[in-house]
Amino acid sequence: MNEKVHSTPIFWIRAATKGLVLFIAINVLFAISNPEYGNLSLYNTLFAGRLRLPYSDQPSESYNVTITDLNAMFASHVLAASPKSANEYRVLLIGDSATWGYLLPPDQTLAAFLNRANLRASQTQSMTFYNLGYPVMSLLKDALILERGLDYQPDLVLWLITLESFPLEKQLYSPLLEKNPSEVLQLIDTLKLSETIPPPQISPPNLWQRSLIGQRKPLADWLRFQLYGFLWTATRVDHHIPDEIPERQADLSAEINFYRQQPPKLNPNQLAFEVIEATIRLASPTPVILINEPMFISSGLNSEIRYNFYYPRWAYDQYREALANFCQAHSLTCWDIWNLIPPNEFTNTAIHMTAQGTAQTAQWIASALENWFQSR
Repeated sequence: MNEKVHSTPIFWIRAATKGLVLFIAINVLFAISNPEYGNLSLYNTLFAGRLRLPYSDQPSESYNVTITDLNAMFASHVLAASPKSANEYRVLLIGDSATWGYLLPPDQTLAAFLNRANLRASQTQSMTFYNLGYPVMSLLKDALILERGLDYQPDLVLWLITLESFPLEKQLYSPLLEKNPSEVLQLIDTLKLSETIPPPQISPPNLWQRSLIGQRKPLADWLRFQLYGFLWTATRVDHHIPDEIPERQADLSAEINFYRQQPPKLNPNQLAFEVIEATIRLASPTPVILINEPMFISSGLNSEIRYNFYYPRWAYDQYREALANFCQAHSLTCWDIWNLIPPNEFTNTAIHMTAQGTAQTAQWIASALENWFQSR
């Protein structure tokens, strides 16, 4: 008798209707509650915390996923593992993909080499360096990450910069910024930069966009990122490094323009110095040291015109002069190590270094930090 009832069309219509109603109800409930699921993380509990923010070109080979949920990014980082202890002097590193450590394993990044230097801020405090670098060159992107990083009570910030991060038109050019428009809008307002950087035009996500269906891609990425924690903890692999790495470009074009600016004069008003100034105010009283990062200097075709793929010589030379004047005018600590590393220690771009080049940079910074502490 029951089998006959369960096989009737009416039964299946009712079952399908109930399932559909339940599915719609769950989606509506999810959209209304708008849960911040990014704060839920298996890292730093079941799995080891990540040594750098999640980013991946090849997730299946690097056991990593590019996610743009700032909550999930920081919840997975070792920085969130435990509160700062009394004997820890906490140092955050922010910057571009060179700071993140592109084409380097996590134990050969700048932060990793600095941690192995066993530096001390005082007799009672040892220095711990945290890698908050993230690919794409944009000072505003760095500011967004640092704003979150300040919640973890840093004692010092090392901000690695280069001219390619400065053009005003590049400040909003980052997937991380594009995927977090509300946070970016609030940051621009906090830093009082609305006249310098036009705030993004955003509209609040509608009910459909906030539903489970609308959120299926970020939810799937978040879940996959959590599951990769098994492999990350077992292998410590978070970045696929190919067997053959293309060399940085040594023969260069004869183009002399830099973002529509032409010689002989670089206009500093078209560079985002105000972002640096505002971000340093935001970080206060935590000191920020600016480091003009090393770069590849070509000796190939047209190297008398350009230093590398990114920079005409005239523009970069005037940028360094403008940076020095800016640091002096604002009484900032700035270290210019642009030509520190030999050309053969750069990999696929003018800023990505080999492990040896990164170690040399860390050694220089470690020595400079010791002198900095002695002079305070």
